[in-house]
Amino acid sequence: MTDAADARNEPLFAVEELEVTFDTKEGLVHAVRGVSLDVHAGEVLGVVGESGSGKSVTMLAAMGLLPETAAISGSVRFQGEELLGLPGEELASYRGRRIGMIFQDPLTSLNPVLTIGQQIAGAIAAHRKRQRSGGRRSSTLRNEAIELLDLVSVPEPEHRVDSYPHELSGGMRQRAMIALAISNEPDVLIADEPTTALDVTIQAQILDVLRSIQDRRDLGIVLITHDLGVVAGMADRVAVMYGGRVVEQGPVDHVFSGTRHPYTRGLIGCLPRLDKRDLTIAPIAGVPPSALALPSGCAFHPRCPVSIEVCSSVDPVLEPSGPVRSACHRHEEMADRDFANAVVLEPVSDQPATSTTADGPSATERRDPILRVVGLEKHFDVRSTGLLRRVIGRVDAVSDVSFDLERGQILSLVGESGCGKSTTGRSILRLIEPDGGTVTYDGQDVLAKSLKEMRRLRQNLQIVFQDPFSSLNPRMRVGEIIAEPLVVHGMPQDRATDRADELLELVQLRPEYRSRFPHEFSGGQRQRVSLARSLALEPDVLVLDEPVSALDVSVQAGIIQLLDELRRRLDLGIVFIAHDLSVVRHVSDLVAVMYLGRIVEFGRNQDVFDRPSHPYTQALLSAVPIPDPVVERARTRILLQGDVPSGINPPSGCRFRTRCWRAEQRCIEEQPELIDRGQGHPVACHFPVLEPAVNGG
Repeated sequence: MTDAADARNEPLFAVEELEVTFDTKEGLVHAVRGVSLDVHAGEVLGVVGESGSGKSVTMLAAMGLLPETAAISGSVRFQGEELLGLPGEELASYRGRRIGMIFQDPLTSLNPVLTIGQQIAGAIAAHRKRQRSGGRRSSTLRNEAIELLDLVSVPEPEHRVDSYPHELSGGMRQRAMIALAISNEPDVLIADEPTTALDVTIQAQILDVLRSIQDRRDLGIVLITHDLGVVAGMADRVAVMYGGRVVEQGPVDHVFSGTRHPYTRGLIGCLPRLDKRDLTIAPIAGVPPSALALPSGCAFHPRCPVSIEVCSSVDPVLEPSGPVRSACHRHEEMADRDFANAVVLEPVSDQPATSTTADGPSATERRDPILRVVGLEKHFDVRSTGLLRRVIGRVDAVSDVSFDLERGQILSLVGESGCGKSTTGRSILRLIEPDGGTVTYDGQDVLAKSLKEMRRLRQNLQIVFQDPFSSLNPRMRVGEIIAEPLVVHGMPQDRATDRADELLELVQLRPEYRSRFPHEFSGGQRQRVSLARSLALEPDVLVLDEPVSALDVSVQAGIIQLLDELRRRLDLGIVFIAHDLSVVRHVSDLVAVMYLGRIVEFGRNQDVFDRPSHPYTQALLSAVPIPDPVVERARTRILLQGDVPSGINPPSGCRFRTRCWRAEQRCIEEQPELIDRGQGHPVACHFPVLEPAVNGG
């Protein structure tokens, strides 16, 4: 083999037998244990796993960005040069210039007191000073910053270059972060959860930017994510991490279609899919282990449905298994499809796996609605920053929203951030006072009630907020939190305490957890506590505001399963607010798609997902990644241009027309009504076209 061939086969960036530990008061934290990864030029390596698996710590250690309290050993090489142990100044010459990094939260990673242009120019100037004396003129650096912002598809880059981070939307900030990361033309780009918390349309734009940059510059990309759909569409190879170790690694097609590790199979089995309605999902039993007290043997064995005696005593090595490498004692048996399927279909849990087919009241079983919303309106005044605080504008947050909800049904409100989903949910419960319309609960006019009457009525109308950690009182024990509404509404303390234990069992938590504080629970457990509190007063209607948005896929599957069971057992009517359309596909009976405060498409689950007719709905569905590399690569993506317009000055006519590829003069002049134009369900579009959302399913 020639030297040139050797150079091509040599990875750009390689981590070998990396170990990272932290010495804490509680003991030694084994965050990373013998991890080996590499990436070549033009290749995308996906690194996946639940929170706490060691994904981000591995890359932060490789970049030399961990605190001094971290003990690091092993090898980190860039183009054959050892980086681990280099002095800070030498390592800095690689970091940023040869290896770029996109951090998870751009708002906290970007300097709030410098403009985007100043930060990009500063990064370029810093590395050029290391290369040679002297520097570029600031005007030249500014022009380079504008070119980089244009490269990552920031609109009007010559103006945005002078913006501060807080003046940009989430998607714009992430693009600016990418521009900063590639400003010195690195050979390797490490992207740490680059699309987390972004709307699905913005996520599609960011992934398109990364693909475009990779094609132009032949970058090697390490993509850290918990979204297996993103990995399916972006990655060439994938490494699955658990308990600080790589437990499976191989070509993305083989890992998804023929996994040889139960954990990977469990992750895939947790995922609801947009293209498969009759899909069975099942959560992985238990929770990930603490890095302070890892189980003996295989770290996954306490949660594994196929563990055997050797699993609890011997830690399996990562070894070849067909086209992949697997750290499992039963990897050869996992090659058998029936055996592998049993990992998901027979979960270690006292709850059955659930089908993704929504099954609320059917059309032949129509009942009177428990909740009716007609013409709901909510506006917010925009005031000046001066002393007088004059009203200078108005945001129409919710405009003419109407729907009916029956007992036992789940109605989902979906759309991008700022479309009015959460405002609608809070207005229904009068946590925000609506400005118009009617809300009727069980025949009672909710908006006509006095505050005293509303206090009694809220026993029947409850809400679960998006972030359970901020909505649960950190100074109260969980038993007290759940019992509090019962006591407030007159139940004796001893009975309220007993009822709290029953509610903990209802949401599949142990009664003895009553004495714990919220910070002692995982994210999924805290969400279950929030559900228990909301169910304490036996409501008829439950508003769930993004209840699974920040959870790992395994925890998300458990919450979805729980909601489905609670809906059936308690005959609840649920308003489900979400941006994850795969989850909505799984749980919903009815779907309302919102854009800039208005419903633009409404219908049954199968109407909206199988026969989307509004271009906005079609764009949303096309942007949702599907965790199947073959299907994902064959799909046609609709990339919306720009962000949602400002609600202060919305477009005339159809509010979606500024981003719509079908817009005509009529769309500028006339606002479309939400009516059935022959599609079988209401659509607010002058030119609706039936199109299949995805291939397959």
